[in-house]
Amino acid sequence: MGLEDKLPSGILLSTVEGLAGYMRKSSLWPATFGLACCAIEMMAVGSAPKHDISRFGMERFSASPRQADLMIVAGRVSQKMAPVLRQIYDQMTAPKWVIAMGACSSSGGMFNNYAIVQGVDHVVPVDIYLPGCPPRPEQLMDAIIKLHEIISNTTLGPNREAVIKEVEKAALNARPTIQLGNFPLEETHA
Repeated sequence: MGLEDKLPSGILLSTVEGLAGYMRKSSLWPATFGLACCAIEMMAVGSAPKHDISRFGMERFSASPRQADLMIVAGRVSQKMAPVLRQIYDQMTAPKWVIAMGACSSSGGMFNNYAIVQGVDHVVPVDIYLPGCPPRPEQLMDAIIKLHEIISNTTLGPNREAVIKEVEKAALNARPTIQLGNFPLEETHA
C-alpha cells in the first residue's frame, strides 16, 4: 500500500518549483562554522546516533564552502572573524541559507562590547534564528525542519535574485543594537 497504488496509472503531477524545492531541501550540505560552546551542540547533531540528521540528507558536514549550501553559525562572532565569515559565505554555492545558532550569533548574547558582532545578520543574511545559550540539539533539528519549509516554498525565476540582494542589503545596513538608543550606558566608578 504505497504511493503508487493511490496514483491513477502511476502519474504524479507537480510544478518545477515544487520539484526543485523538494530536491533542495532533501540535499542540504551544511558548512560548519563553530566558534564557541554552541558548536558542541551542533557536533552532537552531526555525530550522535540519538540525533539522526542523516534522515534529512545532511550527514555530510562540509569543510569546504564550495560544496555547502547551508551555513550554521554556532557561537559568538568577533570583529576579526566577521570578514572571514563573509568570505566563506561568498564562496558557498547559490542558493544558500544561514542558521544563526545561539544567542551570541543571533544578537551578541551577553557579550555587549566592541569586540563581538552584535548579531551575525550584520555580516550575512540570516534565514533562521535559533535562540538559547546553548540551544539543545533538538532545537537545531527543529530549525532545520523549519528551514526545509522555507526552502520548499522558495520561488524560482528572475525576481528571486533581486529579493535576495534586497534582503542582504537591508541586513547589512541595519544598525547594531547598541546604537538603537534604548540601552543606558553604564558608568564606571573609580
